[in-house]
Amino acid sequence: MKKTLIALSAALAASAIPTIASAELAFNAGVVTDYRYRGISQSRLKPAVQGGLDFTQGGLYLGAWVSSIKWIKDAGGGASYELDLYGGYKGELTKAVTYDVGVLTYQYPGNDLATSANTTEIYGALSFGPATLKYSHSVSNLFGFTDSKNSGYVDLSASFDVGGGVTLAPHLGYQKVSGNGDFSYTDYALTASMEVAKGLTASLAVVGADTKSIGGTKAYASPANGKDLGKAGVVLGLKFAF
Repeated sequence: MKKTLIALSAALAASAIPTIASAELAFNAGVVTDYRYRGISQSRLKPAVQGGLDFTQGGLYLGAWVSSIKWIKDAGGGASYELDLYGGYKGELTKAVTYDVGVLTYQYPGNDLATSANTTEIYGALSFGPATLKYSHSVSNLFGFTDSKNSGYVDLSASFDVGGGVTLAPHLGYQKVSGNGDFSYTDYALTASMEVAKGLTASLAVVGADTKSIGGTKAYASPANGKDLGKAGVVLGLKFAF
């Protein structure tokens, strides 16, 4: 009986090892010449420093990411950085179709805006081959817009290996800002990236947003200098993963 229990314990321990071993923790750090999110500059068209960590085990993932920003202080608030916390699950529907569902909260500690900039979204995505279609739905007000709960963002993107170690990623998105129609817009990007050294990836992107004008001023004009934060531009980036 004792030998049987010892053998059973050893078998259970051995079966647990692959599960524990499959867990991974990864870190990343980088810099960009302009932090664009959904086509709109978060850093007043200036450089930003970024970094994050990701935990994965099987299809489950959890992560945190941070970036320097300028838009909240420009709007009269107090936050100088953005902290994203997220978690979800990835799996297969068929061998050709994968899915990704999760929740993401954007936190701006001390933002002190009249309507808090803190935003939480749930999302779902389907991928087929190189293409991915994703929908994100806000369950809170969206980035400081009053009465903007239930806003939605549709994102169509793809990733192509074009040879020479270069990956090309086109993107088209539409942001609906509920209750604030003048601030809804379409954004686009085309990004080329390449690993230039082990763990180090360089990227070049053309990005912009088709934002509306309100009384002759762009909807996403910077309060600091009046520049259109959605104007088409080139963004360079370096990211190190370890």
